[in-house]
Amino acid sequence: MTTADKSKRKALAANSSKPPKKSAAASVVGAPAQHNQSSRKGKKAWRKNVDIEDVEEKLEGIRGEERLFGTALHAKKDEELFIIDKKGDETVRKSLPKFSRTLLSSHRILTERSAIPAVLSRPTSSRVPSSVRVTRREKDRLLRIGRKDRKGPLNSLVDHTQFGEGSALLEVSEAVRKSGQYDVWTEGAEDSPKVKVRSAPNTPHPRQHIAVPAIPAPHAGTSYNPPVSAHTELLRTAHELEERRVKEAEELEKTKARILGARAADAGDAALGGVQGMLVDKPEDSPDIEEEENDGTEVAVEKKVPQRKTKQQRRKAEKQRTEKRALAERAFRKRMLASVDSYKSMRAMSEALIAAREKTAAARQARAQERLQKGLAGHKLGKHKIREGEVDVQLGEELSESLRELKPEGNLFRDRFMSMQHRALVEPRVPVLPKKRKTRMVEYEKHAWKRFE
Repeated sequence: MTTADKSKRKALAANSSKPPKKSAAASVVGAPAQHNQSSRKGKKAWRKNVDIEDVEEKLEGIRGEERLFGTALHAKKDEELFIIDKKGDETVRKSLPKFSRTLLSSHRILTERSAIPAVLSRPTSSRVPSSVRVTRREKDRLLRIGRKDRKGPLNSLVDHTQFGEGSALLEVSEAVRKSGQYDVWTEGAEDSPKVKVRSAPNTPHPRQHIAVPAIPAPHAGTSYNPPVSAHTELLRTAHELEERRVKEAEELEKTKARILGARAADAGDAALGGVQGMLVDKPEDSPDIEEEENDGTEVAVEKKVPQRKTKQQRRKAEKQRTEKRALAERAFRKRMLASVDSYKSMRAMSEALIAAREKTAAARQARAQERLQKGLAGHKLGKHKIREGEVDVQLGEELSESLRELKPEGNLFRDRFMSMQHRALVEPRVPVLPKKRKTRMVEYEKHAWKRFE
């Protein structure tokens, strides 16, 4: 065998071992076919050589539908795609396009028009609506803000660097331009626009129902020489007022004592190692427990394991649940039928209940207005409660028999301030007392003054 024959055999063996190289398949949409590359070792090859022929084919089909019908067919309604033809059209054959041997393919392609409107580079004046058009005045304002050259009289260029030419703040606003044309507060004006103004809520002020005079007439028992009955009545009133105040103070002290006692008990529990607010019971020594501890025997508690139900038990339970459900539905239906039959009585009952509630509310409001006529003494308005007026009365031995020996009682400023509070002219206040200084003064002695001879 010659050397040439050996080389031919080697070439034939090498060609037979390698698989035939596949030609790149053409893309459906005309894109270059690169997904037949055998090696994908790099990330660029992963992104570049991915077969997306089915996706491109689907998208191209949707684009073709948009070119033919304006939108994709799946976006249209059934009424736009289908029609029930009860009578045939005789002229449909004439409207169909016919094959022509003389018509060139290029002419046929050019005659086909897409249903999608063309995109224009610049909108024409006929297509732009009047609301979108820029007026000459607006255009000048925009050019002035952008400091662009604009034409003045006789086609002369306006210098935007001059004072007032490049500033947009010097423009007169629309409100100033239309000022004085209409009056908002004029009622019944035909030319003025209708402005909806929210009215204030009609909430009655408590001062409207108060009938307390600014300076009430003094009681007859406050005279320097009062009648016995009037003086006794005034003393009884002062005694009842003071007694009520003492009772309120005692109740407040009892409440404070209970709170402090509870805090002390909680602090004692916390000191003993228990939980604050809970008392830990200690187990008492019983002989039975000691005997069990001495024996050392532990009693195991048996746990009951729930047994699995049989099929018969499950069917029985399901049957019982079904019967209960049916009985409940029957009772509900019966109640519904009874309520439907008695809707007239229920309506009358509801109307009577509503009338009773309205009557009760009206009576409550009338009582509140009657109480308001006597002033706001004893009512809580805001954070504080309005105090009642002080009763200034003298004892029998303090009464003077003449005006010369009469001693002044009470405080005019306090009386005027309380009267203004009772008549809802001033909000209730409490006296603000000066507080003691919380910071402690610390005195330091300098080192130079410590050593002296």
